[in-house]
Amino acid sequence: MILKKLTYKHTLVSSYVGYITQAVVNNLVPLLFSAFAAQLGISVFQISLIIIFNFGIQISVDLFAAAFVDKIGMRRCAVAAHVFAALGLFSLSVLPFLTNEPIVGIIISVMLSAVGGGLCEVVISPVVQSLPLENKAAGMNLLHSFYCWGQMAVVLLSTLYFSTVGIQSWRWLPLLWAVIPALNAVLFSAVPIGALCEPEQRTGVRRLVSSPLFILFFLLMVCAGSSELAMSQWASYFAEQGLHVSKTAGDLLGPCSFAFTMGLSRVLFARMEKRFSLETLLSLSSAGCVICYLAAALFPLPLLSLSGCALCGMTVGLMWPGVISLAAKKYNGGAMFAVLAFGGDIGCTVGPWLVGMTAGAYGLRTGLLAATVFPLIMLIGCLRLKKFL
Repeated sequence: MILKKLTYKHTLVSSYVGYITQAVVNNLVPLLFSAFAAQLGISVFQISLIIIFNFGIQISVDLFAAAFVDKIGMRRCAVAAHVFAALGLFSLSVLPFLTNEPIVGIIISVMLSAVGGGLCEVVISPVVQSLPLENKAAGMNLLHSFYCWGQMAVVLLSTLYFSTVGIQSWRWLPLLWAVIPALNAVLFSAVPIGALCEPEQRTGVRRLVSSPLFILFFLLMVCAGSSELAMSQWASYFAEQGLHVSKTAGDLLGPCSFAFTMGLSRVLFARMEKRFSLETLLSLSSAGCVICYLAAALFPLPLLSLSGCALCGMTVGLMWPGVISLAAKKYNGGAMFAVLAFGGDIGCTVGPWLVGMTAGAYGLRTGLLAATVFPLIMLIGCLRLKKFL
């Protein structure tokens, strides 16, 4: 009886939890990098492999989802996303201790979670886009802010766990986080989901990839994913190893403050969207992101470098949801969201990988300096975008 009374408000809540789930998938494992290194002998190179497999699988899911999401429906995709996320988190507590090479168990677990994360990215945005909201762009920014609040919750609650139980008992933490996607899978199986558009109005993949404007949107999504994840994935490790602060201080001042400012910016942009064009706001965000990366990489004092990390969240906040909102005004259908998610996850892979590879050869600061190229390209692309719109 309770499930029959669910409304679009419950759909919106389950979508918010969907982005919290994606935040758990993407941000819990980086907090465990130092534990992997200390307890399991995982090297910096292998840490880079974990990141690559995570977002590499998400990229593959995005690519295939472009072909099937409109056919099998958003509900089935949403339920499957949360089931895979829960399985991956559960496996992370078990598999590394059952294999001769712990890195194999970690990668398998990350791959399972990545399937869930990829499907969440593909399906949650169109679910919200299909709801009867007055301001779609504001709704999209607010939705994506829950990724940030989820990231903050992951950092804060995990840090509390490490402080009370101890980092040596990290293996039980993924089990606790697995409860969220498991419960949301049940909720998504029952909430009402609207139609994104009529079948004849859907923009096919061929038309998308042949449109110069959409190619530009795709490039912007690559840069948005790179700009965001290159900083957030390495902020904790950068603070601990590069700036020589404690793990607790590194997690709170690095990824946690990054997530807070990113979430805050998305809430603020949801209110500012009526006053300024999205293209202008995206250009300003990109310019600010370049400055923050340079500050994090070049400022000699640890506190100033961490300030650059934190403020970077404020500048990248609009990038991902802003590009999606602009594209949704021009194109229809789930395939559009899937292809854009594909571009974003390419960036989520390339950005952290570039930082890791450069850091392995020249140090962490140089790695972050190299990642400045992504918001710089984003800025050029946004300025170019004004000529299309």
